[in-house]
Amino acid sequence: MDTFWTWDASLETGISVIDRHHRKIVDYINELHQAHARGESQLVDRLFLELADFAALHFSFEEDLLDEAGYPIADAHRKVHQAFTKRVRHLYRMHVAGKDIIPQLLSDFRVWLTNHIRLDDQDYRPFVQRYIKRKQGNWFQRLYRCLFSS
Repeated sequence: MDTFWTWDASLETGISVIDRHHRKIVDYINELHQAHARGESQLVDRLFLELADFAALHFSFEEDLLDEAGYPIADAHRKVHQAFTKRVRHLYRMHVAGKDIIPQLLSDFRVWLTNHIRLDDQDYRPFVQRYIKRKQGNWFQRLYRCLFSS
């Protein structure tokens, strides 16, 4: 079965947990595409909800991380997530009403997520990387002092 979207290095943020989440979203999109192509309506329904739920979970995780990292425009980033979530909810209502919006959903996710990663997520990258490095340094320094200080 053909793949709707192939992950490539241009979508990497360099933040491993975020990249794993993004890859998982791409995996859901590809599974949904394949289920739709095979006409498996119950699987399509389940995958649509799983994709939407996982995206919401990712958004929440990312927003918390941005707050912890002190990203100065975290609220604007949150609003971008909220607008896309609203679009997905609208498409879900249309899907439940019997309209075949899966091709539109897949396209929206691919276009939106590609642009979001390459622009918005790349913008917060240095803040999050500094935060992670600082946290790792603090953890290591605490461990070192605990083990080797007199």
